[in-house]
Amino acid sequence: MDPFADTLRRLREAFRSGRTRTAEFRAAQLKGLGRFLEENKQLLRDALAQDLHKSSLEADVSEIIMCENEVNLAMKNLSCWMKDEPVSTNMFTKLSSAFIRKEPYGLVLIVAPWNYPVNLMLVPLVGALAAGNCVVLKPSEISKNTEKVLAEVLPQYLDQGCFAVMLGGPEETGQLLENRFDYIFFTGSPRVGKIVMAAAAKHLTPVTLELGGKNPCYVDDDCDPQTVANRVVWFRYFNAGQTCVAPDYVLCSRETQERLLPAMQSAITRFYGDDPKSSPNLGRIVGERQFQRLQGLLGCGRVAIGGQSDESERYIAPTVLVDVQESEPVMQEEIFGPILPVVNVQGLAEAVDFITRREKPLALYAFSNNSQVVNHLLEQTSSGSFGGNDGFVYQTLSSLPFGGVGHSGMGNYHGKFSFDTFSHHRACLLSHPGLEKLHEVRYPPYSDHRRQLITWALDSQSCTLL
Repeated sequence: MDPFADTLRRLREAFRSGRTRTAEFRAAQLKGLGRFLEENKQLLRDALAQDLHKSSLEADVSEIIMCENEVNLAMKNLSCWMKDEPVSTNMFTKLSSAFIRKEPYGLVLIVAPWNYPVNLMLVPLVGALAAGNCVVLKPSEISKNTEKVLAEVLPQYLDQGCFAVMLGGPEETGQLLENRFDYIFFTGSPRVGKIVMAAAAKHLTPVTLELGGKNPCYVDDDCDPQTVANRVVWFRYFNAGQTCVAPDYVLCSRETQERLLPAMQSAITRFYGDDPKSSPNLGRIVGERQFQRLQGLLGCGRVAIGGQSDESERYIAPTVLVDVQESEPVMQEEIFGPILPVVNVQGLAEAVDFITRREKPLALYAFSNNSQVVNHLLEQTSSGSFGGNDGFVYQTLSSLPFGGVGHSGMGNYHGKFSFDTFSHHRACLLSHPGLEKLHEVRYPPYSDHRRQLITWALDSQSCTLL
């Protein structure tokens, strides 16, 4: 027996009733989500600290504030986003009204991971709410304290007739995916992404897949090593490296490596002190299984910085590996922890070749004082996002889409892109019921004169929006 059947049936009936379609309903749900974030900040901070040892600043910056900004943006622009979008017409349709209507898909499923369990659950939810859908939320069971807050507290702020939080591990998620949804939004690994996509294919359900990958970070010889080190250290070890857009490896010459290593050690000491383990600003690995996997990766290459660990606290020091071979496990799988391999290349051309013969990454970074180097890497590669001389601060911009390409995912969201992701863009043409004489030219029997008129009408795309 399907344990989710009754809830899903209730949500579908709620959507068919039309309750979620009005601007007033959507705004009320967004307002409720905003109140949840405002009234439960400390509860969320505490849960994130228990799950991932996140500092209050990291919890605020990367989780709560980003969600609040998305809610505020959607509230401010909801009426504009919902409006029909007029499009240009040709002579055939000159007296008709042509427009795009943004309609909700229906019942959507959002599956979130454990590394940013608030952000990666609620930012997509903002888009789903703004677009007028009924929503099933599936938080990760691994970040169990945050899961509890989302399951027990969040529903108090939303219309429970139109939204539900489903709990469970991989088995329950598999059962949930056997059901038909109108849209599925998944954030996680490429391996699980394939499972989600296969399940969606059985019902021809459209999907957005936000996946991970091996994000390259090229450091040119022409750079200030301390500036690069400060920025790379900050966004590599943020959230203990458990970030899908963090750099997964550094590409640089051996000469640059020798200048970069002491600068990175200096940055680590400045950020986390002589004993990073005692720093309140360094996170922990989320679980035992993840810790053991990372512990195994410490045996790759040679430890140049860090390498210490404490299983009782699931602590792994900020670590840099050198003399790493491409065939080693640390270069074959996404690391998702505070370990940064350095791979030596002879120059920009070899770096581009190294990057382009691997799967397309979710993010790609380039550091150089020479803008031509940064632009060359931008032009010669493909990735979900690109950062020149900085880390993932582009994530703070709702004006930019966030998503992968190829192996790192499909689809995007953030800001209006979230609204568009969860909306079906329906093509509409409303013609006048009369004026039949004007339509005679398109009917058989066809003559050369009619053919010329039809060709002219079809070629005369107007720039005027009716």
